[in-house]
Amino acid sequence: MKKIFFILGLILVIPLTNLNAQKIGKLAPEKEPEIYPDNAWGIDIMFGESGFGLGTFLRRQIGGNLTAFADLSFAEAKDEREIEYIDYFGQTFVIGKKNRVFQLPLILGLQYRLFKGEIEDNLRPYISAGVGPTLVITTPYEEEFFSAFGNAQSKFALGGYVGIGANFGIDKSSLVGINVRYFRVQFFDDGVESLFGRFKDNLSGFFIALNLGLMY
Repeated sequence: MKKIFFILGLILVIPLTNLNAQKIGKLAPEKEPEIYPDNAWGIDIMFGESGFGLGTFLRRQIGGNLTAFADLSFAEAKDEREIEYIDYFGQTFVIGKKNRVFQLPLILGLQYRLFKGEIEDNLRPYISAGVGPTLVITTPYEEEFFSAFGNAQSKFALGGYVGIGANFGIDKSSLVGINVRYFRVQFFDDGVESLFGRFKDNLSGFFIALNLGLMY
């Protein structure tokens, strides 16, 4: 995971080292900035400390550098004290685990584009932040993964994230991007019991999200 964050950092930082070089030796009029469609819709493929997740997003530009967005995602949330073991048959298990925990946050927020007009439009970095209601679902760990949803329990919490990322390319019909998000979900009670006798009143962690969508 640390290697992934390091590679992403290089992708976002290296182009910024050429900011001044792009302003030297103007031999021709500067190229007009690209104008992209106001709306975008697509999916997020997420990789986090707790595993794999999926999501969908809707974006709407509301100003020169500001974009409003809505994200809905589904991902597992694990306790940092969990230790996975592998049995003789290659199956993984966690000693003392009582419930699987899943989070479904609906996040509403704003995205701010960085360095607009200073770097090429094929790299469009941004920062983002949002907040919203989160549905947290627990299923019995001792039961088979899918059948356990028949005995699922749920509760609501407040969730949100801050992130940094970038969109790539100059295609005005498709969107490709990547971002890193730090999620936090706060409960209004004792929280959830992932391990026997250990309740967590919040869930938190990093996710890397690959964004694939359409602009219109």
